[in-house]
Amino acid sequence: MLIKYIQREHLDEEKYNDCIENSIQSNSYAFSWYLDIVCDNWDVLVLDDYEAVMPIPWRKKYGIKYVYQPLWVLQLGIFSKGDFTQSDFISVVQKRFRFIELRLNFKNLLDTDSLYFIEKKFQELKLTVGYEKIKKAYRSDRKKDLKRAEKSELRIEWGGSPSDLITLFQNNVGKRTPEIKQQDYQNLETLINFCLIDDYGELCFAYQGKTLVAAAFFLKHQETATILCSSTDFSNRKNGANTFLVDEAIQRYVNRYKIFNFGGSSMQTIAKYFFSFGAQEKTYPMLVKRPKFL
Repeated sequence: MLIKYIQREHLDEEKYNDCIENSIQSNSYAFSWYLDIVCDNWDVLVLDDYEAVMPIPWRKKYGIKYVYQPLWVLQLGIFSKGDFTQSDFISVVQKRFRFIELRLNFKNLLDTDSLYFIEKKFQELKLTVGYEKIKKAYRSDRKKDLKRAEKSELRIEWGGSPSDLITLFQNNVGKRTPEIKQQDYQNLETLINFCLIDDYGELCFAYQGKTLVAAAFFLKHQETATILCSSTDFSNRKNGANTFLVDEAIQRYVNRYKIFNFGGSSMQTIAKYFFSFGAQEKTYPMLVKRPKFL
């Protein structure tokens, strides 16, 4: 078994993407086109003839390369067509880089009790039980929100301009997350446009009259639909707009996909909101290595 470090420009894209598509851990974020859009730089650890791969996003500071977690990427990690010892990949990346912060994926079975792993959480909803059963299990706050939305005469539009979602996000969520830079928003717009062309995702907008009150972009991959980015109008929050939008998406995807992924959060307040739709919690490891002087 040989694990090679391959620079992006020397990657066999066809073999790499085939491994991602057909891996046990397959997700949207690891495809070469996705990483080309959202990463400053990335290389790959490759097992033998692309039997398993681990994309490595990296940056350089003060002449030192380090592994970082790109924005708009929820989970990366190791992707394999079969079972093997995943810890071998971790050993290689730890030896190569002094500083690492990288979310792996929930199918990477690694020792989260280790000093090098932090347990992270995300929430997902099983769609296979059908919409009526899902809606019946909504907690009372969500049912009240849907009544508010009906009273406010909210309406949904599928499709539209990525810039409308991004502007809403910047003016609301963005003001609370100043670490998101202009380049990150440009990357998001490029990513959404690419996904819309190839039907890897779709936009959803909620309006009250002509006013945009909520918006979201959903990634679509194999059996899962995922909220990648969403926002409401914080100045107009008594109309149940976010619940209305999520409920409409669940109705849309319930017969097309098996899993509705809320995008995930380890923050209890956000997780609690997702639980109110009947979501279940899952965990995944985050690989962290920091020099002792930091």
